[in-house]
Amino acid sequence: MGENLKTVKASIGVRLKRHRICSFALLAFLLLAALASAAAGVQTEWPRVTFSRDGSPITYEVYGKGEPTLVFVHGWSCDSRYWRAQVARFAARYRVVTLDLAGHGHSGSARSRYTMASFGEDVRAVVEATGSRTVILVGHSMGGSVIAEAARLLPGRVLGLIGVDTLENVEYPLTREELEGMTAALRKDFAAGCRQFVGEMFSSGTNPRIREWVLSDMSSAPPEVAMSAMDEMMSQYVTGEAAKIFETLPIPVVTVNADLWPVNVEANRRHMFSYDAIVLKNSDHFLMMNQPKRFNRALEKAIQMVLEKSGGTRP
Repeated sequence: MGENLKTVKASIGVRLKRHRICSFALLAFLLLAALASAAAGVQTEWPRVTFSRDGSPITYEVYGKGEPTLVFVHGWSCDSRYWRAQVARFAARYRVVTLDLAGHGHSGSARSRYTMASFGEDVRAVVEATGSRTVILVGHSMGGSVIAEAARLLPGRVLGLIGVDTLENVEYPLTREELEGMTAALRKDFAAGCRQFVGEMFSSGTNPRIREWVLSDMSSAPPEVAMSAMDEMMSQYVTGEAAKIFETLPIPVVTVNADLWPVNVEANRRHMFSYDAIVLKNSDHFLMMNQPKRFNRALEKAIQMVLEKSGGTRP
């Protein structure tokens, strides 16, 4: 009797073990099937392309939904990758658009001159291609000059401009001789000169991996594109156009700046419809990459300031 009981118990134990294994296998199968089904239902979002006024193909990407649309414009010798730490954060509340200006990233590079006005046409082409009715333009470094040009081309659509470590003083006095001296090292040896020029824009606390990536990336830019864009951008300070363009724009301007260079609020307000600056202490030129959490909070504040001053609608 005892032996039979042991045999029965052993048999039941084996059956229970097999049942558990089958149950686990079934659960695993169902989980994999659910994941496969979900993956099949998700469409890959590929970059898009539109054409600027001169026919240059301009690559851009769109994330999120709703109005206003935030259009992120990169700086000199950079591209849309420099906004990676902002896309997911802001696409949760806004429609976000990033683009590569002509001569940068994956956009066309057949121009003979890379003017701020032609870059503005690139931005206009993207805004029109996305069908955005109301936009806030966000521009880093040279992108500050670009978004001013774009706003002039998009009357009635742009609620305001947000500069990122740019537009510290639109009245900055600069002579042609000073500009030539400033760019001499870049013209002599672009790669080496660029590393030196950009290297001075970092703080001692910058993540060394990000610093090296930026230096390597920017110094690999096509010299003919980079030097044309640099000369066109800085020539606006020689001619005074850097300030005059804002006199034609009846929209608020807010900047989020590092504390590497002083911000002349009074000078900017002499030419802008309204101007406010948010300065992040102990940051550097690439603050959206090096201190993304602090920067994103400041950018959200800047967005709300633009919406309040423009009468725009909060999401």
